[in-house]
Formats: sequence, structure tokens, C-alpha cells
Amino acid sequence: MDFKNWYDLKARKIDYHLNLYLPESHNRQKKIYESMRYSLNAGGKRVRPILMIAVFEMFKPNEEASIMPFACALEMIHTYSLIHDDLPAMDDDDLRRGKLTNHKVYGEAMAILAGDALLNKAVETVLQNQTSMNLSPKIILSCLEMLMRSSGIEGMIGGQVVDMFVEERSKDYLEYMHRLKTGALIRAACQIGAVAGGASENEISKITDYADYLGLAFQVKDDILDVTAVESELGKPTGSDEKNDKLTYITLLGLDESEKLLGQYTHQAIDSIKHLGEQSYRLVEIAEYLLERKK
Repeated sequence: MDFKNWYDLKARKIDYHLNLYLPESHNRQKKIYESMRYSLNAGGKRVRPILMIAVFEMFKPNEEASIMPFACALEMIHTYSLIHDDLPAMDDDDLRRGKLTNHKVYGEAMAILAGDALLNKAVETVLQNQTSMNLSPKIILSCLEMLMRSSGIEGMIGGQVVDMFVEERSKDYLEYMHRLKTGALIRAACQIGAVAGGASENEISKITDYADYLGLAFQVKDDILDVTAVESELGKPTGSDEKNDKLTYITLLGLDESEKLLGQYTHQAIDSIKHLGEQSYRLVEIAEYLLERKK
């Protein structure tokens, strides 16, 4: 199957399971279900759960059902982070993926609660679907710990704090920030896929290197798109980083150097998994896809 059809198929399966794990509700708290589902179904690329499945299937082909609860849990955490990032106290954005942000539709209080609830639902999803995963309790617990650590103070949340209180404008600082803020969930996607799939320590190490470089490349591309993308394709206003004096690869290094760095990180990601052979070809395709994306 060619890459586009494979990717679209995986995305559709993830969408199906997200709606299975978080169905509509008609009880008295139905409004928060509506708010959570609004952002969860707002048209994300599903990069992180697809990465997790791709790594897992390197070692356990055609067994994606065993990793799907973790894949969907990760997407719930990613979505909650976007809801909170868009709030007036954070980035104060009105649009996300071409649609009004959660707080613009449901209000700030409900957006905060929806984000909180998605984080909670992520853990519930894993714990409530243990029997369908065909993984040992030890592996499930280990992967759940990785998932929560990656989204916490030594991961995504910590990276957001480092971004809010910039102490120096240097490339080292920028990379440190994005290894946490952006890279931690990408690293978790790959590591959970590898551990749950039964990869060796050496294979996990190489896949982790791939994820680290891919996370940096992903962020560089985001920064580039903020100044080069067509607003209607990007789904949100462009140029906001410079307007808000954000520390980004563009504001620090300029466009030309950032584009060179994007290519460098992407090639380093691909080089990291070369020795894994043909089984890693989907990871190579994902890296190339992210390099060329328009949004």
C-alpha cells in the first residue's frame, strides 16, 4: 500500500476509536463531552498516534488493536495541550485548524475543564481497555508511566514553562525547550510503540534518536510555516510568532538557516534508523511527509 493510502487508513482508524472511547453523552454534563469532542475531531493530522502504531507494527505487524488505546490516549493529551495553549492566558489564539478555538466556542472555563478532562480520559482509556491490548500488565504500566512523564513537568508542560519564561535567546536554549515542549510526546509515541512491540534495547535507543531529531524537525517546520504558509492552508493566522516576539528558529536564525536545519534534522532522524532495515520504511516515509507538509 502506498504511503498516502496507508496514512489515511491509519488516521481513519484512529478517528473511529477516538469516537468509540469518547462517545457523545446526553447526561447532565453533556456540554463538556461536546467541548472535548469538538477539539478532538477538529481535523488533526494524527501524527503522534500514527507514529506509535508505525513503530509498534515494525515488531508486531497487523496487531494495531493492541496499541490503539495508547495511541488514542496520546492524541487526547495532545488535544488537551492545544486547547490550553490557545487560551487567552497562554497564546490567546482564535483559530485552530481553520476553526474557532475551543474557548471561543464554549468559553474559557469550559475550555479549561475540557482540557483537564481529556488528560483524565487518556488515562481512563488505557486502564479501561487493558484486556484488548494483549500486553502484559508490566508493559502496560511501563508505557503508561512513559506517557504521563512525557506530558508532565519533565516533558510537554515543562517545555511550555521554559517557553513562557525565556532566560536566553540561544540555539541550545531553543533545542532544550522543544525537546520538551514538542519533542516529548513524539518521543513517547515512538518509545511506547517500541517497548510495547518488544523491541530490543538497541532498537529502542535508535528509535529514540529518530524521535528526538524528528521532534526538532517538526518544530522547525512549524516555525517556518508561521512565516511562509498560506493562511487558509495553515488554518490559523501567520506571522504571530514575530508579532509576539516569540523565541523561534526563524526569529533566532532566520529563514534560510532554519530551512537548512530542517533538512539536517530530518536526515539525522532517517539516518538513526537505517540499520533497522526495511522494517523501518514507514518511519522514513513519515519523516519525509513531515518535511514537505504545508500545515
